[in-house]
Amino acid sequence: MLHYFLPSQFVKRVLDITPRSLKEKGIKGVITDLDNTLVEWDRSSATPELIEWLENMKQEGIKVMIVSNNNKKRVQSFAEPLGIPFIFEARKPLTSAFQKALSMMQLSKDEVVVIGDQLLTDVFGGNRLGLNTILVVPVAQTDGLWTRLNRKMERKILKMMRKKGMIYWEE
Repeated sequence: MLHYFLPSQFVKRVLDITPRSLKEKGIKGVITDLDNTLVEWDRSSATPELIEWLENMKQEGIKVMIVSNNNKKRVQSFAEPLGIPFIFEARKPLTSAFQKALSMMQLSKDEVVVIGDQLLTDVFGGNRLGLNTILVVPVAQTDGLWTRLNRKMERKILKMMRKKGMIYWEE
């Protein structure tokens, strides 16, 4: 069961993921979480560095789509100015939003990676569908109520995975 929570890769920041590194793995599309993955959960717009990262992905032919559990207003107000397609109220870790994103991007499972900051939503949901997953360190040290609860469970899962030698990185 623990293998469902094990990401394919771990990086400190989404900005550390390059189009080249994705292409080398045959990745043509990114499904990314929004809050505490791309920007802080309480930041309304993209940083200049994130805008540049998104532009690099686009220039290199990597499709990017936001899949968030947050509400329409939050996700739409962030994604639309950037021209990024999105799914809101995704109900991750359920797989339906991931399947919808694959369909919208017209890509197969092996051509897409899920990037997120939470094991219990992003990694678990992506892994259940057989997608590649990349866990990033949360951008902010604060979270909303539900995420704080998830983080407590995540710490327990990470501790178990460390004990079993399944992970080697430090947060």
